[in-house]
Amino acid sequence: MKAIRKAALTLALTLTGVTAMTEPSAAQAQVPSPTTTGIMVILTVKAGITREQIMTVMPDEVRQTVQLYLTGKVREWYSRSDGRGAIFLLDARDNAEAHAIMDALPLARQDLIDHEYIAVGPLMPLRLLMTKP
Repeated sequence: MKAIRKAALTLALTLTGVTAMTEPSAAQAQVPSPTTTGIMVILTVKAGITREQIMTVMPDEVRQTVQLYLTGKVREWYSRSDGRGAIFLLDARDNAEAHAIMDALPLARQDLIDHEYIAVGPLMPLRLLMTKP
């Protein structure tokens, strides 16, 4: 079990680029900051909100979300498998822009859902492939 934990930790550190920063040659080179290419927004229905409350707002929510998709602000959208909300990948420069987009939608205006915002971008360890051996 200990070996599995160690392997999982090594893989996680490798995927996040942490091990590259511990090598002397990589540590001396300037590490570029991550590029934000979008914002992932996880929507969760607030505790105590009923399905009926959500469903009364959904027609307007769907229409406005489709409009955001057609204008390119929503790149991808998914239902959560637990049935408690949705996940959007927004074409936004930063969390502030994503907040402005999401806060304008009916479910947010009526304070029925919570949002979690995560900036995403290219996988940083892939930069290692671009360095000369």
